[in-house]
Amino acid sequence: MCGISGLFDTQGRRSFDPTLAQRINDVQAHRGPDEADLYFEPGLMLGHRRLSVIDLATGQQPLFNADGTVGIVFNGEIYNFQSLRTEPEALGHVFRTRSDTEVIVQAWMAWGPACVHRLRGMFAFAIWDQKQQTLFMARDRMGVKPLHYALLPDGTLVFGSELKVITAHPGFERQIDPQAVEDYFALGYVPDPRCIYRQAHKLPPAHTLTWRRGQAGLPTPQPYWDVHFTLDNPISLADAEAELRERVRESVRLRMIADVPLGAFLSGGVDSSAVVATMAGLSKLPVRTCAIGFDDPQFNESAFAQMVADRYHTDHRLEIVQSDDFDLIDTLARLYDEPFADSSALPTYRVCQMARKHVTVALSGDGGDESLGGYRRYRMHLGEERARQSLPLGVRQSVFGPLGRWYPKADWAPRPLRAKTTFQALAMDSAEAYQHSMSRLRTEQRRALFSESFQQSLGGYQTVDLFRQHAAQANTDDPLALIQYLDYKTWLVGDINTKVDRAGMAHSLEVREPLMDHELIEWLATLPSSLKIQGGEGKYVFKKAFEPLLPHDVLYRPKMGFSVPLARWLRGPLAQRMSESVLSDRMLDSGYFQRDALERMVQGHLKGQADHSDAMWALIMFDAFLRVSHQSA
Repeated sequence: MCGISGLFDTQGRRSFDPTLAQRINDVQAHRGPDEADLYFEPGLMLGHRRLSVIDLATGQQPLFNADGTVGIVFNGEIYNFQSLRTEPEALGHVFRTRSDTEVIVQAWMAWGPACVHRLRGMFAFAIWDQKQQTLFMARDRMGVKPLHYALLPDGTLVFGSELKVITAHPGFERQIDPQAVEDYFALGYVPDPRCIYRQAHKLPPAHTLTWRRGQAGLPTPQPYWDVHFTLDNPISLADAEAELRERVRESVRLRMIADVPLGAFLSGGVDSSAVVATMAGLSKLPVRTCAIGFDDPQFNESAFAQMVADRYHTDHRLEIVQSDDFDLIDTLARLYDEPFADSSALPTYRVCQMARKHVTVALSGDGGDESLGGYRRYRMHLGEERARQSLPLGVRQSVFGPLGRWYPKADWAPRPLRAKTTFQALAMDSAEAYQHSMSRLRTEQRRALFSESFQQSLGGYQTVDLFRQHAAQANTDDPLALIQYLDYKTWLVGDINTKVDRAGMAHSLEVREPLMDHELIEWLATLPSSLKIQGGEGKYVFKKAFEPLLPHDVLYRPKMGFSVPLARWLRGPLAQRMSESVLSDRMLDSGYFQRDALERMVQGHLKGQADHSDAMWALIMFDAFLRVSHQSA
């Protein structure tokens, strides 16, 4: 687990300033505190920061082949690297280390760009092939590891694990992309491949990018994999349970390979509990587990985590976090480089901080909800979809459209009476309805909030365009499969994986996600949706599979989530800061917002007239981004 950086003269062989190279590499020193190195040749710099996890003695990077013509900088882990060595060795390739990094180099020499198809793991890397004068970049299938890049006006490519590598280059222009702002206030993050700045890009998951010296313009990323929901597996429930347990076991086993202390996050939820139970069955020693508890019982799952820890006699560590632990706002703004509005980033940061005191590698349960139908919003969407399929779109728009516009937004009312969102969703197609349900600020809220000049700068773009684009590629009519696919392309990559990667790397902690193994996901995509949600029960087959291994109360209690009491914060200890932040000169002078709209939203929330918690937090974090980015410019 590391941080990578690089400079590449796409048109010539200019030399790069070593001081500049050192600066852009060291700006992400937190990703690799153990070692750092730079490689130079005319027109190229490769930089690396190392967190030593495998082959501590000889796994240094940049790493080259024997004759020095093929080199790599790599962030991540290749879990099948031991078995992958055999084919290149049979072809006569000689390995000088036992690292997974060298396996990628040898795989490139054996198979070229097709090497990515053989890699099982989380990765982002850049390979320099001197003979071909080619820089080849790749990112893992699920987007667990990040990779940012920008082509500067002088023809220099700058790339790195984090956006701060790009912005540290003096030739980079920090022009904010209006479409990224629209996406952020819709979703709470900036989705791939867009960055908050016009000039920068994220390499999408399951894509490669090939740069050939002398090639004009910006090359187009090329996909090498996608999830295909066939839903045609004729397997019985009992056989599905058994195979699922075995596939999770294999995925966990591969992720337990490390030369440093290893443990797991244990939230008390289904997914992390299943991972810990599986680890316990594979380990001769007690599994090290880490949990965060909250002093607010409404948000505290630590008792359920303790149940699992007791059952498997884990070496369990628990820390209680104060429910007003919101002093990390500026820290998070610096960490994420872009505005990021998932408030669970706060406890995620704390649990990574706590885990690093005891382990260097931690397994998590991330990805289970997306692949197995665990979210409540999935069940809500399926109910709405049945209604949408019963009536033509035109009828739904004429009936539910006006109801959605005029029905009051009753945040204070019991849930059955909060029908405004449902009415709005019923007047939409499936992709738009799902994007609507995922929105921090819904379309009408954003239109009311944004200034006229800013809306004009969008050129008609709306975040729903992105969802429709992905939906068109999903190749499925199944309602659940469609929104799972949309989550794979947006939420899982842009929110979950970004949150965990930055929080873990802030503390030099490697986080591995067994439930995001691509072979497991491919198999799950063959299962009928009825095995994932049945009788209103999400993750049905997963829960049935782990009934022999986990307490009933852990499996079948209401989902709590890893959340914080935003509404109470923003009407209590954070009220003044909220007002000062949302109505700061930075925000009012930015040109993005209507002052009256901001003031109404703040006052409406403070007076309890509406729950604008998500919107307020998004605005607070946007202000923090503006402040921090100005300070670092």
